[in-house]
Amino acid sequence: MFITVYRTLILYVIVIISIRLMGKRQIGDMQPSELVVTLLISEIAAMPLQDTDQPILFGVSSILTLVALEIGISIIALKSFFVRKLLSGKSVILIKDGIIDQKELKKVRMTVLDLVEMLRAQQVFDLSTVSFAVLETGGNLSVLLKAKDQPATAQDVLAKKKTAELPLPVISDGKILNESVSALGAKKTSIYKRLKLKGIKPSQVLLMTLDANGNEIIVEKEGIK
Repeated sequence: MFITVYRTLILYVIVIISIRLMGKRQIGDMQPSELVVTLLISEIAAMPLQDTDQPILFGVSSILTLVALEIGISIIALKSFFVRKLLSGKSVILIKDGIIDQKELKKVRMTVLDLVEMLRAQQVFDLSTVSFAVLETGGNLSVLLKAKDQPATAQDVLAKKKTAELPLPVISDGKILNESVSALGAKKTSIYKRLKLKGIKPSQVLLMTLDANGNEIIVEKEGIK
C-alpha cells in the first residue's frame, strides 16, 4: 500500500513538472506535437501505477525524454518557419466577404455544419456579416466582421470606418513571409520601403502585420538595435 502511494506521488510530481516545462497552453490550443507528447506522458505514467513490478525509473526517464524532445523541437520551430509549418500546418481562410471557400473547407475536412457551429460559438449567426473567418493551426476559428457589422467605438463616431481587411503577418522573427506578401498583392520591396521609412531593418522585427488598407503594426525585437 505504501509503495503504491509513494510511486503515485513521484509520478504525479514528475507529470506536473513536465507539463509546466512544456508551457501553459490549454488542451484545445495545443499543437499536434504537444498533444501527442501529452497523451504519451499520461500513458507512460499509468504503466508503473498499474504494474508495481515495473521500475518507476523507466517511466520517469521516458517522460523526461519526451519533454526534452518536445522542448528541443519547439526551439527549432522558433528559428525555422519551415519546421513550424511542417509540425503545426498553417492558418486557412474559410470565409472571405461572406463567401465560403469550399475548396479550403474540403482540404481541412470540415462540413458546412461544423463551420456554422464554430461561428455560433463566436456569437456570429449571420454568415453575410463575416468579412474573414480563419481556421487557426490550433483548431480555433478567428472571425473578423465586416466594418458595418462591428460594434461601434468612440473612434467610429468621429470618423467613418473603412472596409474591414484581414491583417496578415508579413514578417516573423526577422523573416519575410512570401505567402502573406503575395496574398496582399504586395511586393517585398514595398515591405523594405516601409521599414526603411521607420529606420528599421527586417532582422530587428519580431512581428509585422499588414492589411489591404495599408495599415501596419510593427513589433521590434528587444535588445536589438
